[in-house]
This record gives sequence, C-alpha cells and structure tokens, in this order.
Amino acid sequence: MMEPLKAQLLQILSPYGQKHVLRFWESLTLGEKQALANQVQAVDFDLLARLAGETGKPPLAQGDIEPAPFVELPTDDASAGRWSRARETGEAALRAGRVAAFVVAGGQGTRLGFDGPKGAFPVGPITERSLFQVHCEKVLAASRHYGSTIPLAVMTSSANDAATRAFFEQHEFFGLPPDSVRIFTQEEMPAVDASGKLILESPRHIFMSPNGHGGSLKALWDSGCIEWLEDLGIDTISYFQVDNPLVKVIDPAFVGFHIEGAADISLKVLRRTIPEEKLGIWVHVAGEGRVVEYIDMPVEKMRARNEDGSLRFSGGSIAIHCFSVAFIRALNREGFALPFHYAAKKISFVDESGKTIRPAEPNGTKFETFVFDALAFAKRIVAVETLREEEFSPVKNAAGNDSPETARRDMSRAYAHLLDAVGISVGLDTDGYPLHPIKIARSESRTP
Repeated sequence: MMEPLKAQLLQILSPYGQKHVLRFWESLTLGEKQALANQVQAVDFDLLARLAGETGKPPLAQGDIEPAPFVELPTDDASAGRWSRARETGEAALRAGRVAAFVVAGGQGTRLGFDGPKGAFPVGPITERSLFQVHCEKVLAASRHYGSTIPLAVMTSSANDAATRAFFEQHEFFGLPPDSVRIFTQEEMPAVDASGKLILESPRHIFMSPNGHGGSLKALWDSGCIEWLEDLGIDTISYFQVDNPLVKVIDPAFVGFHIEGAADISLKVLRRTIPEEKLGIWVHVAGEGRVVEYIDMPVEKMRARNEDGSLRFSGGSIAIHCFSVAFIRALNREGFALPFHYAAKKISFVDESGKTIRPAEPNGTKFETFVFDALAFAKRIVAVETLREEEFSPVKNAAGNDSPETARRDMSRAYAHLLDAVGISVGLDTDGYPLHPIKIARSESRTP
C-alpha cells in the first residue's frame, strides 16, 4: 500500500512528467523524505513548465535601440551647481532618516577559493577586513555623519544564510545597532535538463539555485522588510552588490538626484571603454529606458562610435541603484512579474543508479531574474554618471581582472585620492596608484 505522502507527491508530479524525482524514495529516511516533499511542494510547476517550453526573450529590434541620456559628471559652474543641489537634497533626506542601504549577498566565495559567504571574504588592502565590514563601516560612518540611523537590509541565499548570520553576530554587527540590520533569504528556482526534467543533485535533493538578483525586490517584500522600512519612515533604498568594495554605499548626490527626479528607480552608469566590456548597456528601447545585456546588444550598435572615437552607447550599468519603497511595494502587490533569463550551466546530477555525474559540458538550464528588468515597470528613471576608479572594482575572479588583487589596488588608489583631497600627499606610481597599500577605516573598530 502506497504511503500517503508519496501519493500526495505523485499527484503533484505526475501531470508535469516529473515522477522521476521520487526514483530513490524507498531508500530515503523519514527525514529525507519530508525534506524532499517540502522541496516538491514549494516548486511552481506551472511556471516551470512555461519556462521550460520557452527559448528566452525575443531579440530586440535593432532600429528601436538608441543611446539613453544620463546626468553627466560636472564640467562647468552650471553642472557643478546641479550636483551641489542634488547633494543638499540627499543630505537632507539622510538627516531626516529617509534612506536605507540594501546589499545583495547571496553568493559563495567558491570562485575565489574561499569557503564561506562571499561577503566574509577578506579584501582590505592592509587589515584584510571583509567585504561585509567594508560596507557596514560605510553605513556606520554615514549614520554618524548625518545623525540618523541608516538601516541595512542584507539578502542571503539558503547556501550562506546561516553562515552570514553567524558572521555578523561574531563581529557584533560591525558596530551597527543589531536592530537596524535585517537579514533574509531570496527564493530559489530548480533547473531542468534538455527534456525539461528536474535535475536531482542527490537521491534526496532537487538541484536549486537562487532566482537571480531581480529576486531581491521580491525578497524585500516577502520577508516583511518593506513594511519594516516603511514603519521607520524610509522611502528610498540604496541598492548594491556585496562584491564591489568601492561602492559608495550612501551617496548623498545620487540619493538627491533620485529624489529630485521623483524616480521609481535610479541607476549609476560609467563610461564604457571597450565594446565587449561585460556590462549591461543603458539604452532607450522605443523611447523607454532599459539596460540590455552586452550579449544581447546588436554587434554593430555595441561597437558604434562617435566622431571623437568614444563609444556611442557609452553608459554601462554597474548594479548600483536607488529604489523608491513605494515602487517596490507596487511591483509586488499584484504579483511579481520580472521576466526570467536562461543560462546553460554544468550541473552535477545523479544517474539512475544514484552515482554522481559531473558533466564536462552544460547539461541544464537555470532560470534567473535580473534587477534591471524592473526598469520596464518604472514610470520615472534617473541615470547618473560615476567614475570607474571611484566606484567600481568587483571581486569576481581568483586572479587577473576583477580579482582581490585588483580590488585592493583600486581601494588603495581611492584612499590615496581621499587623502590628497585634504592635503595629505602619498607617493604614486606612473599609473596613479600609491606606492604602498593604504586603508582608511574607523580607528575604534573591534574587529580585524
């Protein structure tokens, strides 16, 4: 006689051709059966069936894509005045306690050879302070400067949530009031093979992966974080990703431009230097602001240049945003609807005998949402230019470009320029980098 739990699961799986998920059912312990059942019951099979039957979004019509304008860095008295007014607006909002910080930190440090959350990776040029500490100290410094508590929301994944919470507790929240920090996880999505079947990574577990950084906007809502922020009087969220230690976590000018523009979403862009740079490209599609992935951009447009030799599509998105809290509420109120993107990946799986197979070529498709796709739902968008050397040096690779080595060099250069701005000169090499590593941090920190 079939046990009731298995019968319930078969009722869910059978209509979608996914009965193979229970292939090893009889060999599982009671706890393993319940865990697998919880996974099955959490899957949106209607959505999965629709995604598995699609090939992705249709390509953009080439004639519809034009460069999108952005607020350029100041070059004269008029533009300097505009930036000064925006800074004043942002500073007023910060003093009034209207701004929160939000870091997306669901990744592991695997590609860096680090066992733990990527946010715990030691990146300080001298002290090897973690990415989390670098960001938290910026929030703390801004809170002290503006005389208000700036809340921090931290989005994790199921893979690193427990370790992230323990890391914050171990380091006493890096000086931030514990009740000003909210940590929560994002949703996960299963992957499918070429025939649309769910992939079992073990006899007792369906392979799952985070639903992309676009899922951060849903996680803010599902976790109750939006209500928490609204209760605190927050109407603006400063969004950034954990792997970029140079980001200005709290930038009053950027916040000011966002507020003055009554924007739903604002984004920072830097000037692209090479056509193939792996950045989303800030464009107008049929007159509407969008970020298009570089791989989706028509080649001739991606390489198009102005008469002075600069790239015609010059704005590159670097995943730094401001969001209106009201916009995130509206985006979720009637059902979260960001489109999914498809990524072919190599995913370890178990064969019919239960043996783990690690494929040499991509064997599965992951489904992810991208945060910049929320632009399509926004009524008002503001784009603001920033400098690469001041705000973009991600830590993605163990060596080479975008590695800990390059981030530490860029951090030292940024600190050297801050010192130079207050009249303290340090020795620089011919590329503008300091001759020795430099780190600026609050001196009373209790953590290394």
